Amino acid sequence: MVNEVVHYLRCAEGGLFVDGTLGTGGHSLAILQHSPASTRLIGMDRDSEALAKARERLKSYSNQLRLIQGTFDSLKNNLSRLNIQGVDGILLDLGFSSFQIETPGRGFSFQVDEPLDMRMDPTRGITAGEWLARSTEKEMADIFFRYGEERWSKRLARQIKAFQRNKRLETTIELAELVRRSVPGGGHIHPATRIFQALRILVNDELGQLQSFLEQFLEVLAPGGRVCLIAYHSLEDRLIKQNFLMLEKGYRDPLGAGDYRRPPEQPCFKRVTSKPVRASMEEIRENPRARGAKLRVGERERGDFELCH
Repeated sequence: MVNEVVHYLRCAEGGLFVDGTLGTGGHSLAILQHSPASTRLIGMDRDSEALAKARERLKSYSNQLRLIQGTFDSLKNNLSRLNIQGVDGILLDLGFSSFQIETPGRGFSFQVDEPLDMRMDPTRGITAGEWLARSTEKEMADIFFRYGEERWSKRLARQIKAFQRNKRLETTIELAELVRRSVPGGGHIHPATRIFQALRILVNDELGQLQSFLEQFLEVLAPGGRVCLIAYHSLEDRLIKQNFLMLEKGYRDPLGAGDYRRPPEQPCFKRVTSKPVRASMEEIRENPRARGAKLRVGERERGDFELCH
């Protein structure tokens, strides 16, 4: 959704932007191409290989660019270390990238036989295969249902544990085939899709990181600045929608620890898009993954910068 991001971030006006999910730099390149030369951009990504690709891709803009290996839930700390008080626009393109799917050995796809890894930063945390080996049947069922919205979660967990009594579940194809045999057929989506989504969300703490970001982004967004968040499944989109609604009402920490703070007299956030923006048919034809993309945009109200601190 490059054109939509450029439009809603108002790149033509320039400023200081943050791409919190840099990937290989596609969105950042478009932002810089459609912005004046005075524009500055900070790119963050947890994947060192993607960061290296982005650095090469954006080398003609190196004097406008600062790249950081890290996660977007550390946005406030990362900007503080750079002595940056406020930014004019923030972008998150959530989920995994085409680069991660296509890079051999990462285990994000069941189209090729690879180790069950699924970590966006392959140097940190446990792999999906390790988690499956350590978890109980109940833990598996809970994660499949919560993060994959899989109705057959209990049956799948039981079948996986039965498989593991004889052999460790180690590869993407092994898991996909086990799921296919365990779940009733039908539909256009491979039954393993939801299970792979659940494991990827778990291994990378995707929803936890998103919630942490939603609790802090207003503190670094300058008055009049905008945030553009692209989600690819209902769990992410629902979290963004609920937080945006509560922030618009004036609650500072609406969905964090359950502690509803007293709203300020005047809310300092508004939704720019009341409903999610969807990808055009032209983009979907070029990039089928964009079919599920939902872009939500919000804006920090102009006024006292301290209001949201």
